[in-house]
Amino acid sequence: MVKRSRIVAFLIFIVVMGAVMGATTKDIVSNIKLGLDLQGGFEVLYEVKPAKEGQKIDQKALTSTVEALDRRVNVLGVSEPNIQIEGDNRIRVQLAGVEDQNQAREILSTEANLTFRDANDRVLMDGTDLAEGGAQQTFDENGKPIVSLKLKSAEKFKNVTQEIVNMGAPNNVLAIWLDFEEGVDSYKTEITKPDPKFVSAPRVSEVFNQDTVSIVGSFTIEEAKSLADILNAGALPVKLDEIYSTSVGAQFGEQALQETVIAGLLGVAAVFLFMILYYRLPGFVATITLTVYMFITLLIFDWMNVVLTLPGIAALILGVGTAVDANIITAERIREEIRVGKSIKSAFKAGNTNSLSTVTDANLTLLLAAVVLFFYGTGTVKGFATSLIIGTLGSFITNVYLSRWLLGLFVNSGLYDRKPGWFGVKKSAIHDLKDNVDTLDLTTKFDRFDFVKGRKKFFAISGSLLVIGIIVLAVLKLNLAIDFTQGTRVEVLANKPLTTEMFAAELKKMDLPTDDIVISGEDKNIGVSRFSDVLSQKEIADLKLHLKEAFGSEPNVSSVTPTVGKEIAKNALIGLLITSLGLIVFVTFRFELPMAVSAVIALLFAAFFIIPFFSITRMEVDLTFIAALLTVVGYAINDTIVTFDRMRENMQKRRRIKTFEDIVEIANTSVRQTLGRSINTVLMVVLTVVALMIFGSESIRSFSVALTIGLLVGTYSSIFIAVPLWVEWKKRELKKKGVINTYKEKRVRTDEPQV
Repeated sequence: MVKRSRIVAFLIFIVVMGAVMGATTKDIVSNIKLGLDLQGGFEVLYEVKPAKEGQKIDQKALTSTVEALDRRVNVLGVSEPNIQIEGDNRIRVQLAGVEDQNQAREILSTEANLTFRDANDRVLMDGTDLAEGGAQQTFDENGKPIVSLKLKSAEKFKNVTQEIVNMGAPNNVLAIWLDFEEGVDSYKTEITKPDPKFVSAPRVSEVFNQDTVSIVGSFTIEEAKSLADILNAGALPVKLDEIYSTSVGAQFGEQALQETVIAGLLGVAAVFLFMILYYRLPGFVATITLTVYMFITLLIFDWMNVVLTLPGIAALILGVGTAVDANIITAERIREEIRVGKSIKSAFKAGNTNSLSTVTDANLTLLLAAVVLFFYGTGTVKGFATSLIIGTLGSFITNVYLSRWLLGLFVNSGLYDRKPGWFGVKKSAIHDLKDNVDTLDLTTKFDRFDFVKGRKKFFAISGSLLVIGIIVLAVLKLNLAIDFTQGTRVEVLANKPLTTEMFAAELKKMDLPTDDIVISGEDKNIGVSRFSDVLSQKEIADLKLHLKEAFGSEPNVSSVTPTVGKEIAKNALIGLLITSLGLIVFVTFRFELPMAVSAVIALLFAAFFIIPFFSITRMEVDLTFIAALLTVVGYAINDTIVTFDRMRENMQKRRRIKTFEDIVEIANTSVRQTLGRSINTVLMVVLTVVALMIFGSESIRSFSVALTIGLLVGTYSSIFIAVPLWVEWKKRELKKKGVINTYKEKRVRTDEPQV
């Protein structure tokens, strides 16, 4: 009997959900905060040091500094700055969308310690004598820009000017300093220079009984306003040393966003098309739940005020490829149950029950890698991890429970009771239920392959590749980005095709020659140059202005000190180690130790293989490479977990393993049964990654390449390393025990009568 009410319920859900998504998606997308890599902006990491001898850098000092920086950021008009304390002595400032990045850098880093000194550098007044908000940009009688200062006490200023007058010419000057360095700066030295460090040094020939003083100099209106803003924001209570910075031009951000979104849509469309054509009805339902998944993920981003970065968008797109895994696993299990002769309803119920633990374990392992990435990542990598965590949790809810409910409406309607073709199963492939055929006995497309027999050959191949990889690394080493070393990286987006000579000539004009230049992009209009030295704030500011005039857009400039480079490398290794240990513990708890160790060895091989590949191709290894490496770890074990879950199920059906042939049969059968799912899942993820690699932003090209290589090698290592290692381990266990029990025996109470 057909229950049309189920179909009606499905249609109502589609209409209501479609209406909600159509009405709110535009607003949600517009509300999501974009990172500086998507809209341009500036990020800097400061190391906080004492401003005075004996000063202690504690939580109170850091908090005061954050408050002072926040006041300065308000001057810039940035709507949602991100200022965070990191560790015991660091502060990270992120200003997405800031228009004048050079001004932002100067306003943030200037200590703004205002002092009024005599010709002998003796302090007569300081910033504490300035009235709150007392600095103002104005004009003198000749219309020239000046800065007017309102003081707290006219009496004190009268006494100061009296002292200056009494000193007599030529020492009757009141030098106004900003950030005077004791033991370094001197009025008598600076006065001989064409561009002295003090702001102004007016000569005082009479006593002033007033509460205002003017700073006169060769200011532009912008410079005078900037100085007034800095003085009103107040002096920093500490000294800030810039140890890492990056700035992204607005044009770069806009292009990166557009390219990545287009790449994502193409990748998602390819996934949807494959799912519908291959899995039929379950595939159609999967496209609906994946659409809902993307909507919910964006909604959570909006609710949590998550800052969306370029790698974050990549994680969202990749999430579609991985989220579909739950649908593929369930659809494959339903197919198997239909093939053994069960009705569509019974097969649907059994398939959902048998796939739940597999899907849960696979998602938990990916979540573990994402959490480690979040805690040990920085900047955009942390954004990638955030998207991955949200996406994994959202995926589990929508692509397990929502998929089951929607597909259940079709199944329980009775409309498809005798239509296995809607689930991708031919009637000729279905056994009679009376034959009592088990899923273990079902034939697969891979039955002619023995995945265990040639294990020693694959061990030799894998070992040889490992040795070759180590030799390649020792000889060629890695093309490390400044993230892991030190130096400055400059990237320009030109309004015309570039050549190495053209870019080098512009750098030479700024006295910044370098041979490390790479030209890329479809139109050959992207140029990247690297300098082994960390450029100064002034050098960066001048370089940005010059390149903007030469090529039509503001360049990206990143600067990393050796300290930060070493920390990033160390955190990457720690992250990989913690992920590996965590996965061993998790898989041991959920499965057994032999499976855990075998799985981790296989995933480490997959992760390692990426490194010599980058060494040979000379592709740059940057922060996103680490994100790709740890993501591959999560994906690689995801695939292995699915195979091991089936092996555990097949072992429990046997109850006891008595011969080595039993071990081989369990391994081969399990791989054959899950290989179709493995290929399809990897294909789905690779489709999205390749779309990112071909059509996405140049900024995440290395990330996409690393992920593609890692996924392909991860599938190989899962089948030809993890499973054969488990076989060898079990072979030795069998030799030692004689018989391996694959179920937990119930303990019998001794106080009960035995029959």
